[in-house]
Formats: sequence, structure tokens, C-alpha cells
Amino acid sequence: MKTLPTQFALCLLACMMAALPALAQGNNSPSFAKKGREWFVSKANGSGQQGTKEKPAKDLGNIIHLLKPNDIVRIAGGTYLSKGSMGADEINVPVHIIGGYDETFTVRDPWDKYKTIFTGTNEYMKSTSPRLYIRTEQQREANGQLAQGGTILVDGIIIDNGPRNRYHLDKGLAIRRKADPTTGQNPSPESGGIVIVGSKYTNIAVQNCVVMNTAPSEGALSVRVFQGGKGIIRNNLCLNNTGYGIFARTGYVGSDPKMTPQFLIANNTSLFNWKHDPIATYGGNALALDQFLTATVTNNVFGFADMGGVYNKGSRIVMSNNLFAGNSKYDYDENGAKMKANDILDEAMLVDPSSDGNEAALIKIPIGERWATIYGSRVEISREQVDASVTVANTGANQLRSMLGLNLQGNAVGMDAEIFLPLLQLEEGLPVGFMPWDGKGCVLPKQQ
Repeated sequence: MKTLPTQFALCLLACMMAALPALAQGNNSPSFAKKGREWFVSKANGSGQQGTKEKPAKDLGNIIHLLKPNDIVRIAGGTYLSKGSMGADEINVPVHIIGGYDETFTVRDPWDKYKTIFTGTNEYMKSTSPRLYIRTEQQREANGQLAQGGTILVDGIIIDNGPRNRYHLDKGLAIRRKADPTTGQNPSPESGGIVIVGSKYTNIAVQNCVVMNTAPSEGALSVRVFQGGKGIIRNNLCLNNTGYGIFARTGYVGSDPKMTPQFLIANNTSLFNWKHDPIATYGGNALALDQFLTATVTNNVFGFADMGGVYNKGSRIVMSNNLFAGNSKYDYDENGAKMKANDILDEAMLVDPSSDGNEAALIKIPIGERWATIYGSRVEISREQVDASVTVANTGANQLRSMLGLNLQGNAVGMDAEIFLPLLQLEEGLPVGFMPWDGKGCVLPKQQ
């Protein structure tokens, strides 16, 4: 019984992957239907903007203005800061971004030998936009019509926002969301690591990626699919982010099953998801799902979230063989109804009855001992604690407000946590993604 949903998901994955290379010709607008070219990027050997295998570019940011729909960009291992070390890349046409290559672009090993790391620096006036932002929904044809179609793929990219964040007293223990012009420090970017917004009839896939140390209000890894499109989010590792580790979003409002965006979310590991800020009542979920989409969610690990594992805002889903571990409030939230893993099939109204195999368990996580010690010593602050600590000042203004029947003003209370989204080093976190738990979660991408 437990293997049937997995077999179904694998079948769906094969079908969806087969659909990614090309959409139905009638759904592609003229510019998004053209065949693209290959580009090559190497931090070590790149120079100029030719972007060929023989003469690669030095950074993706240096050639973004030259990219055309359906281009394929192959990126060698190295640490990339974007054009001008701005720490953010925005692309406005459907492309494939593939990292983890050796310098000859013949071998891939994206999480081990040839890590392609996208990061930045925390300097005043540097970008606070998503580290990799691909959006095509605003592009228009020559006749003014919105462009549609094409495919978007991001594969084998490691996003580490740690160097982009501002940490209190530079100790790496707690981020700060405001800039400090006196020290020349930017705010911690309030944006995701990989954010993709497609067009109508655009298929999108994100796989074999790592997103860590990001501080968005919504998704650290966010994919928004519009009508007629499909989304695949598979074998990704999301660690130590605020908001939602993974966010499946929709750009469609309606009920036509042929137009409703379809997602496959499989074999991902999303752990240590923090609330937006220490006293927030939102964020802190391993996976969030928009309304007006359908999804198969299978063989993932969702754990150690400030709130919960899966936050379903109204989509109908098949959810099978997922592992929940250490979530603070719940494992599954369906429009405000909060459940533990063992109660999902009994109580959920939006989870297909064929779903099976979801479980909660204690797991051993191969994360760095230094960071684990810091995480284990944090003190959580609730909104209730803050509200209870507010006292009403006996000021002339409050006396006047009292006579007028207005609410009294309380004094300001500083409740910044001493530990909040502490800096996780890549070498401390990456081993978490190497081995699954009983077939659940991401695995080390095989050398190719």
C-alpha cells in the first residue's frame, strides 16, 4: 500500500520531466518559442562576454543582458558574487541555469567537487533582491501581448546568503533587518535565494539546489507557476531560512483542471525554518502551498520549523511518504486546522484519500556540532510574552486619551532575540543533504 503513491509520483515525475523540453507549439509565443544557445561561465578561467566553452564569462551577471529565451547557461564550480559584486541576479527570459561543472564542462558534481556557490557581501547599498530571480511574466511581444511558454530550469546551484546578511555585533548569532549606515552595513536581504515567476504555459523545474541562510518573509525557494504550466521541485536542500523553506505558488485563479498549475514536490529536505522575526506569528514552515494549484508531495523531510511542516492555503494535494520531525506547533496546517502527522489522513479535507505513509519520527541530523549547539541554546520569544511585558506610561498624552475614551499607548519594548537565524557555514550544513532517511529527503546528486 505504501509503495503505490511513490510509484505514481515517479510516473508523474517522468511525464513532467518529458514535458519540460518543449510545450505544445500553440502555447508558445513567437519569442519564447525560439531555440537558444549555450553559454559557459567560469570564475577561475572566465573573461569577457563571449561565453563560449573556450572563452567562458567570469560571472552569470556579466552576460544576463545578452541572454535570450531558451538559452542554456552552464556554470563551473566556484564562488560567484554577481556583476559588480551586487549579490543578486535577475533574468527576464526563460532559461536553463545549470551549475556544478568542472572547468572543462564535461563532468558535474554540484554538491561535492564542483560546487557552484551564489552569494554576495554585506556592504552598504549592495542589492537586497533575491540571489537568483527569474521572472518572465512581464515580458511582451512586439505587438504588446504578454509572452508565454518556454521552460525554466535551475539545477545544481548553491545559494548561501550568510555573507549577505547583517549580524548583530558581527557575531553571526542573530540577523538584523535594518541597515547601519554608520558601519556601512546593509540590512539582511528580506528576499529568497531562488525565486522564479513564470508566464502562462511555462514549465519550471528546480532540482539539486541548496538554499541556506536566507531571510525572506515568504519562500527561500519559491516557484510561481501560471495557468497551463507545471512545476517540479525535487532533490533540494533548504536549511536555516526564515519564512517558508519551499513555497509552491500560483499565478492562476480558477478551477479549470486543464489550466490549474500542477506541482511535483519530491525528495526535498527542508529543515530549521524560522519565523519572520523573533515575535512574528507568520513564517516558520518547511513547505507552503498556495490556493488554486494541485500538488503531489512525496518522500520529503519537513522538520524543526518554528511553526510547522506543511502549510496548505487551500490546494488539493496527494501527500505520501513524507517524514515530519521536531516541528514546534504542528506537522500540517490546512486553512487553520492544525494536525500532527498521524492525524492527517483522518482529519484533512484537501489531502487525497489515496495518500499514505506520512510519519513523524526522531531523526539524527549530520549538521555541524558548533551550529547545533547554538541552535539548541536559543530562547524562543512569543508575541504573548511581548504583549504581557508592555506597560502603560502615565503621561499627559495618555491622561488625555483616557478622558477621550481612546486606547492608551504602551511603552516600547525591545525583544530582539540573542540567537535568531545564526550563521550556518556551508561545510556544516551540506552533509545534511547527502543521505536520506529511509528513502525520504534529498540525496547527494550523482556525478555526471
